[in-house]
Amino acid sequence: MKDLPVVSIVTPSYNQAQFLEEAIRSVLEQDYPHIEYIIYDGGSTDGSVEIIKNYERHLAYWVSEKDKGQSAAINKGWKRAAGQIYTWLNSDDKLEPGAVRTVVKAFQDNPHAGVVHGDLCFLDREGHELGLAHGALSDFDRLLRDGQDHVFQPGSFFRAVLVNQVGLLDETLHMSMDYDLLLRLAQVSEMVYVPRVLACYRIHAATKSSLLTEHHQQETSLVRARYGGRYLLKPRLRYLAYRCFHITPKFVKTWFRRWRNSPTDRVYLQSEKNTTNKERS
Repeated sequence: MKDLPVVSIVTPSYNQAQFLEEAIRSVLEQDYPHIEYIIYDGGSTDGSVEIIKNYERHLAYWVSEKDKGQSAAINKGWKRAAGQIYTWLNSDDKLEPGAVRTVVKAFQDNPHAGVVHGDLCFLDREGHELGLAHGALSDFDRLLRDGQDHVFQPGSFFRAVLVNQVGLLDETLHMSMDYDLLLRLAQVSEMVYVPRVLACYRIHAATKSSLLTEHHQQETSLVRARYGGRYLLKPRLRYLAYRCFHITPKFVKTWFRRWRNSPTDRVYLQSEKNTTNKERS
């Protein structure tokens, strides 16, 4: 037991009280004995602090204060952490039972691995399962070519010594900091895929990926370009196709309908019709 590595998990939190307790419990109820759990709350005002206080005796450290965003909060946690394996768990996601033990074994079996990742389940706001996303073997070239399609952040764990070697999260990034870190780690180490669900990602209207989809796509493309990849990677092409074939036509139809039904344009159309009728007569 003494030879088992410490796994340091950081939860960045801000006004997610409705999901926070489930995230905390998913960490504390893991069947692995050496977990260092740190929570950085960004000054929540929705009752999150009271929830954290209920579990503070089980935490290595926690604080609630204004910060510079998610990446900065995670970096603060990792700088304080003493573990040999790092990850972060967002306050609206959760780990699956047995996930940490599975990950530790994968790192032990693969001493050259810098990243261990697995499958992901999707949850709705109430916690009902919506479906699964299956990961796949990946490396630097595949990450650069296909993006992060097969490596999911909530189910990704990193060897701490290599994170400190390549650098912590880029705090100028707010959506694709995990993709940037994966690319840096994949340059110096192997990535190991574990074919089992390690974590659950909650889909709801307030998630950054829901609110800022366009910004996420742009930031991911810019990160990819840093490492020599083409700007238009597959996920962005799919998103642009979605925009072209779904959002844009709806917008054009709505705009035309409003233009056609506006009072000014009705007068214009009626005058054109009257002029045409006069010419015919």
